[in-house]
Amino acid sequence: MGAAEEKTALSRAKERSFSKSAHTALAVGTATASTNYRRSAGRGFSSPGLAPPVRGYSCTVRKMGKPAKLALEDGTILTGTSFGADGEVAGEVVFNTSMTGYQEILTDPSYKGQIVTMTYPHIGNYGVTPEDEESDRPQVEGFIVREAARRHSNHRARESLQDYLRRHGIVALEGVDTRFLVRHIRLQGAMRGVLSTVDLNDDSLVAKARAIPPMAGRDLVREVAPSASYRWRRGFESPFAPPEWVYRCGYRWDPAVTHHVVALDFGMKRNIARYLVEIGTTLTVVPGTATAEEVLQCRPDGIFLSNGPGDPAAVTYAIETIRKLLDVAATERLPIFGICLGHQLLSLALGARTFKLKFGHRGANQPVRNERTGRVEITTQNHGFAVDPDSLPAEVECTHWNLNDRTLEGIRHRELPVFSVQYHPEASAGPHDSAYLFAEFRRLLDARAGVTASAD
Repeated sequence: MGAAEEKTALSRAKERSFSKSAHTALAVGTATASTNYRRSAGRGFSSPGLAPPVRGYSCTVRKMGKPAKLALEDGTILTGTSFGADGEVAGEVVFNTSMTGYQEILTDPSYKGQIVTMTYPHIGNYGVTPEDEESDRPQVEGFIVREAARRHSNHRARESLQDYLRRHGIVALEGVDTRFLVRHIRLQGAMRGVLSTVDLNDDSLVAKARAIPPMAGRDLVREVAPSASYRWRRGFESPFAPPEWVYRCGYRWDPAVTHHVVALDFGMKRNIARYLVEIGTTLTVVPGTATAEEVLQCRPDGIFLSNGPGDPAAVTYAIETIRKLLDVAATERLPIFGICLGHQLLSLALGARTFKLKFGHRGANQPVRNERTGRVEITTQNHGFAVDPDSLPAEVECTHWNLNDRTLEGIRHRELPVFSVQYHPEASAGPHDSAYLFAEFRRLLDARAGVTASAD
């Protein structure tokens, strides 16, 4: 070996030695009082089962900012740095696999009651803009990332992610091993947790996490539904909105013909309302707590059932409302279209059962097969409950299946103009593979009105 090669080999050996020592120092230097040494939260030994026996360590990855902690109900402690507001929040800890769309995720009302972990490591690099909000404020209880961008770069941005979170009082944590946290949730299931910058006592935080009500049995619709009815008139205004052909999907309706749709808002994303306007409807939005009589007083040509948070089986008043609307659908051929929680509530009203998923589907890359066409769609999803297909009545057809775990993703009534999907065809953020479902809804509205449309 020549002098140059020997020098290079020595340098690499020193680098490996330093890296191992640094990771050990990270792990040992920030030991906590947790009881399971295999649970870590930094750039130290994060591989369960392969780490040395250091008692319950967790650590900050880099900068010396204000410390913050996440405690899970099973005793896992993760220590990092705050990059949002000061405070303490509690909720179900879940993860989202999207690479972009963090502002849409933050403002999606379906995340009410949850602390969201992003699997993509670098979040905040394009800032935030009011144009991308799916509601009037962030709805998550807390937010966790591997690394928050210190500088954003986007001509649409109006402020940084950090400033946005602080302005809205959202507690946020960075500098933790999100790969470990996500793997832990995948193996053990979504669990209750507390995120805090004010109480850093491990035992206290774990006790608080165990005292949180479980998501199963919780009605969160009342916390996000609007207090009164309103008209929504805005379609796509952004130059970055999808072009018409994306959601027309070969169906050319008469723009001079409009239909009045009433949307039951259980926590509806704004982009759903935009799509409904774009397909030529006059849209009235009513609270998800509205009765069937109140909905029918609006004289709808069609009914839309929105997304929303919580356990669908706990929203008993909505299930009863939908049962009565199904009776009208049977006598007057009233079209009904449901998305996400709306899909679950519709299924329950039809006599099915729902169950809680181990860790849910949250992200913009979920593959779904449409059994009627044989096509596979890449979809945006956000749900922790699913419909049991074996509990559906014979008059309901299963139309879509998740290709990751074979859970049910869509249904259609064999006799009535009624259908729904578990995922989000409006995306925001995400792919537009499923936008054709809005054209399907328009087709049913036209058929009820006796309107003849043409195919492109």
